[in-house]
Amino acid sequence: MENMDSLIESSGAATRNQMFVSRKKNRGKCVTVIAVASIVVVAMIMCEPIGVNALSRSREGYVAAQELEPSIEIESVCSPTLYPESCRVTLSSYLTSSSNGVTLQNKQQVLHIAAMVAMKEANRAFVQASAFFNQTHYQIAVGDCVELIDITKDQLSSSLSLLQQDGMNAREHSEVRALLSAAITNMETCHDGILEKSDGKSEAGLLSSVERVKVFASNCLAILVNTKSNWADKLALPSTPIKEGFPWWVSAADRRILQTSANDINADVVVAADGSGNFKTITEAINKAPEKSSKRHVIKVKKGTYKEYVEVGKTKTNILLIGEGMKRTIVTGSRNVVDGSTTFKSATFAVVGKGFMAQDIAFVNTAGPKKHQAVALRVGSDQSVFYRCKIAGHQDTLYTHSLRQFYRECLVLGTVDFIFGNSAVVLQSCTLLPRKPGQSQKNAITAQGRTDPNQDTGISIHSCNITADSDLVPVKTSFPTYLGRPWKEYSRTVYMQSFLGDAINPAGWLEWSGDFALKTLYYGEYKNSGAGARTGNRVKWGGYHVIKSSKEAIKFTVDEFIQGNEWLQATGVDYITGLTD
Repeated sequence: MENMDSLIESSGAATRNQMFVSRKKNRGKCVTVIAVASIVVVAMIMCEPIGVNALSRSREGYVAAQELEPSIEIESVCSPTLYPESCRVTLSSYLTSSSNGVTLQNKQQVLHIAAMVAMKEANRAFVQASAFFNQTHYQIAVGDCVELIDITKDQLSSSLSLLQQDGMNAREHSEVRALLSAAITNMETCHDGILEKSDGKSEAGLLSSVERVKVFASNCLAILVNTKSNWADKLALPSTPIKEGFPWWVSAADRRILQTSANDINADVVVAADGSGNFKTITEAINKAPEKSSKRHVIKVKKGTYKEYVEVGKTKTNILLIGEGMKRTIVTGSRNVVDGSTTFKSATFAVVGKGFMAQDIAFVNTAGPKKHQAVALRVGSDQSVFYRCKIAGHQDTLYTHSLRQFYRECLVLGTVDFIFGNSAVVLQSCTLLPRKPGQSQKNAITAQGRTDPNQDTGISIHSCNITADSDLVPVKTSFPTYLGRPWKEYSRTVYMQSFLGDAINPAGWLEWSGDFALKTLYYGEYKNSGAGARTGNRVKWGGYHVIKSSKEAIKFTVDEFIQGNEWLQATGVDYITGLTD
């Protein structure tokens, strides 16, 4: 953290932006990103530095940075952030005279101001991205940005609403942290997608604005995390009984649904390719689903292969998609980066609407290893659940993009980075099958993308079975398989009480590029079994841990990591709340 802060302060957000660009996600190989893009973006941001004139607007107008004299209290608020200078300038522009300072009583007001600044910048970025959309040859990438910034505006608006309340309890605090974490991730994805398709020259202004949104959201998140102790008396989580092992977001009604077979379920609508239902395609059923529903909307999908690209938008909330088995109900597509898509848009099935659930269905991308990034399932749905689902592809199979997710008894197949993203996700009692990759490729099961140490994100793989798929078995010595590699600098992944087969390379983990992130990542293993679980020859990185304490391991269980008992119990999906010993 100390080294990172010195880099940030030496050139504003420019240095962090350059570091981000250099980690562009072309994961077939660890390639160097076009240097020109880095230079252009850095120059753009340095010409309009974060935390100086462009960002120091007060009620009276623009305030020169040198005129601001932050109080000691503001300094204490801003010093833990990744971008302390922009934090100091922003707060000093909005707060009253420094003689009053920032007291413990009004730190929630400070948080509200920080979130408001992020919201204003997101509005500016949205207008800029929308206007730029029709002026660029890279509409697909800019289109991703328009969608992601729009989602970010909603997340920041929800955060503001919670911060306006008189105090916060633990659940609300966790909610704001998840929303701010996702907002940062959205901006990273926007940035990533543009540089996946262009050199960044013509989009430099948009990239600069996106970077500012990320900086302001990061500042707000850091203040939130570092002031939690000041509300300790209000942050006691209400006791919620665990019923049949699920988090609080899963209602009793949902539990009953998930314990019912597709044949017996009372669905709201039925999808059948043969015309025997209400709709022939899943897309039609999703489009006709209620908007912003607080009630569960059940869509039954009869057996068949559905060749379509499905998007569950942000207004399509609380949908349950239930098939007739992962071998019988299949959604399939073949979009990929080589043929022109962005990674984000390559998903066969993409879901954003909150509270999405899927059961007994398969999501497949058939592009194959030669097409590189090709997502089968992308999830940015908060408090989402996938139960007995199959997710199959090669590179980038499962994109756990953002927010809180839970997978139980699922089958996930892939090659390079086949579980990736920056959500807070637990995969439990799942089967993960590394497949035969393309020539000269190495398998990495995970590529977790946490960019900010205050984000509540990471991948927890608990009580799972990791073995080679049938096509990899005869050639596993020629294609090494690793537990993961660090896509971003604070990458976090833990394997606990799982079976690791002999396809796992003895080193366990793979570098991304040189020594990038090896000290700032957190990779852990706790009481795993199998030939691939031996830790004697594991990597010697500063961020790698053989976890020996149950107190450390329990942080990555359903209860602790995604507050599972607070929402999963309503789904009816069985789950293990803590450790199994």
